[in-house]
Amino acid sequence: MNILVLGSGGREHALCWKIARSPMVEMLYCAPGNGGIGDVASCVELDMGDHNAVINFCREMEIDFVVVGPEAPLVAGLVDDLDREGILAFGPTKGGAQLEGSKGFTKDICAKYNIPTAAYGRFDSADAAKAYVSQQGAPIVVKADGLAAGKGVIIAQSVEEANAAIDDMFAGSFGTAGAEVVVEEFMTGEEASFFALSDGENTLALATAQDHKAVGEGDTGPNTGGMGAYSPAPVMTDAVCARVTAEIIEPTVKAMADMGHPYKGVFFAGLMITNEGPKLIEYNCRFGDPECQVLMTRLTSDIVPLLIAAAKGELAGHSPEWSDDAALTVVMAAKGYPGKYDKGSEISDLAAAEAETGAHIFHAGTKRKEEKLLATGGRVLNVTATGKNVTEAQARAYAAVDTITWPEGFCRRDIGWRAVARETS
Repeated sequence: MNILVLGSGGREHALCWKIARSPMVEMLYCAPGNGGIGDVASCVELDMGDHNAVINFCREMEIDFVVVGPEAPLVAGLVDDLDREGILAFGPTKGGAQLEGSKGFTKDICAKYNIPTAAYGRFDSADAAKAYVSQQGAPIVVKADGLAAGKGVIIAQSVEEANAAIDDMFAGSFGTAGAEVVVEEFMTGEEASFFALSDGENTLALATAQDHKAVGEGDTGPNTGGMGAYSPAPVMTDAVCARVTAEIIEPTVKAMADMGHPYKGVFFAGLMITNEGPKLIEYNCRFGDPECQVLMTRLTSDIVPLLIAAAKGELAGHSPEWSDDAALTVVMAAKGYPGKYDKGSEISDLAAAEAETGAHIFHAGTKRKEEKLLATGGRVLNVTATGKNVTEAQARAYAAVDTITWPEGFCRRDIGWRAVARETS
């Protein structure tokens, strides 16, 4: 098959790296790709927002299958347009992608289908949102309704902080994503990520992961797109996974089918494991980043048949195989992220880091210029390692981090701390 992966981040590098290993692949393209993806796929300049350009490329290069990496083209209906042209694609339609495109949409589905989640209010005016905050008290969570690149969530410790977040969102701090806000009950527990494929009717659970969204060690500071992740998540026992499938994933599949938007793609359920059991924080309609990096590292079977089965509605009978080893990834980011940061700094010694530690480095925000590798984004590298447990994977990943030369970069030094604490106690 000729396969096209759309995207330019660490998630797409991990997907390309895994897809390239499939015997089903003849040619693998990635648009636009990055400085590392070129090692496993042919990178092409293509604007994902120009659906006609994507369709024309697929016709010209005889693409048999398209894998859409990021959320924005899914929410914009790219899969719908590919479907109309008879081009098979992995990812939900525009109707299905509303699960990520609108937090309020997802909360309303949870209310209607009794899916466990935080109590909430949905508002299109600051005064009404503030009145709800005043009634509920703090701590409380304020979320921009739309896509905000993982940053549109404020955990407010006081009513004043919540009101300021509401004002910021309606003032446009997250662009159009904040035209409506969702205010939620603050849930206590341990966060985890659960992934499942869906073909519109059947579901197939994948591995679990836990990520670290806060920029600072000890999970402090502002939220980012993710500073690291590991898999499996110890809190996600078989019993908890079974409850998530039965109480959260399967009712969502039914809800989307009932609405005329059968969901074909991957569910990325952000969960809070509370004393009452698992509750949904939010859905993403694509693989997580950086969770995808640890999932692809642990997946030992071919990913391509799974993605095609989900797209075609033929998941029944498939079962992925996973390594018993743990995987952990550390995000190296540009100093200043998630605020302002400089671009264009040089990174070196990646090959030495991989050779000396056995780690694998997925690129997120990089480009190659002549013989140099340059940083082009906020999150730049995903240094990923495996081990018999999280403690061992963590040690290997940080050994690789310490071999890389990039004075303008930084990382958290405690990725996986909850699992390490469990393993060493």
